[in-house]
Amino acid sequence: MLVLSAAAPSAPAATPPPNIILILADDLGYGELGSYGQKLIATPSLDRMAAEGMRFTQFYAGNTVCAPSRSVLMTGQHMGHTRVRGNAGPENPAAQTLRHGDVTVARVLQQAGYRTGLIGKWGLGLIDEEGEPRLQGFDYYFGFLSQTHAHNNFPDFLWRNGVKVSLPNDIVRVGPVDGVGYATKKLAYAGDLFAADAKAFVADNAARPFFLYLSVIVPHANNERAKALGDGHEVPDFGPYAGRPWPDTAKAHAAMITRLDAQIGELLAELKHRGLDEQTLVIFTSDNGPHDEAGPAYDPKFFEVCGPLTGLKRTLTEGGIRIPLIARWPGRIAPGAVSPHVGYFGDFMATFAELGGTKPPASVDSLSLVPTLLDRGAQLKHDFLYWEFYEGGVSQAVLLDGHWKGIRDHNIMAVIRLFDLASDLAE
Repeated sequence: MLVLSAAAPSAPAATPPPNIILILADDLGYGELGSYGQKLIATPSLDRMAAEGMRFTQFYAGNTVCAPSRSVLMTGQHMGHTRVRGNAGPENPAAQTLRHGDVTVARVLQQAGYRTGLIGKWGLGLIDEEGEPRLQGFDYYFGFLSQTHAHNNFPDFLWRNGVKVSLPNDIVRVGPVDGVGYATKKLAYAGDLFAADAKAFVADNAARPFFLYLSVIVPHANNERAKALGDGHEVPDFGPYAGRPWPDTAKAHAAMITRLDAQIGELLAELKHRGLDEQTLVIFTSDNGPHDEAGPAYDPKFFEVCGPLTGLKRTLTEGGIRIPLIARWPGRIAPGAVSPHVGYFGDFMATFAELGGTKPPASVDSLSLVPTLLDRGAQLKHDFLYWEFYEGGVSQAVLLDGHWKGIRDHNIMAVIRLFDLASDLAE
């Protein structure tokens, strides 16, 4: 007699780790998106992304200027510990360079099996230096290595995987750094090139988990053009704002943001087209608060770029460091969610490591946001958040319990100003 034994039930297939896209705007203020109260600048794609996902109301950049903020983001360490402590500029690029001993979130995900890509602005290491993206965990990169080069929206070259890629723009060179200046012939807009490259990266890596760091340069001003011509805003056209009775620099500022918004909408559509929509966490945020560096004709108050907050880029008040954060992952993040959780750039390290099925380095100041994003388990909270800013002396800020904010300006012996953000959000 033949006896057939019941087959053992097969183990459920492991859920593959999600793709992760981190979109970082440059100098975009807390109040510059419709979902954060903006009335004049149209951001329909990002507003829809917020409606389909989660919007954070108290999330912070790593710093109030570019390089140290991005160092916090990459290393998961706050300003008391991270490598890059300030914008060093062309005079001292080594101070703005990650080293071999630094462990970036890209490296952590790369070692977990992710294909990693950087498109846009880096600012943490030049070609053939320790901080070059290829030596910091990125399998692929395309864009600007120098942050001052990234001022120019119409550059005459970009970098792709260590190779200089010439572009058909002509520029007036300003200063000693190759490529820094402003364009006199404008044929290739960097933002359009980055948007196309991001969609290509998604298509090329659809069959495996990927991490895409899309680090755009909008709406940062071209400081060199602002000094030479009085207007640091550059965009191919004024778009829907051409007929508005506004100063041209305001039209250009709004057009930069709306053009970026449309490109993000196209990237989300690409995910759907590739069947990756429900496998991909997309996060949008900004590297610090908004600028006032586009020349004398530009007034950031025109758009109320900080919303209810006080201060701009280069300040440690809320306007300089509190930033928008939108997270979207269909089927995993509840649509229309609004989170008051207090987090900051350093938390991306632990968050992405957990989602990637690995662990972050031990020496990080990072708490995973997964419990908040997925409404799963208890969310750990920081006892404090800390910032330093080096310009005209050392300024410091600390946030305790999410609402007690202490600021010391320009001098370690200065009086500490104390604010209760719960009752005095404008400080």
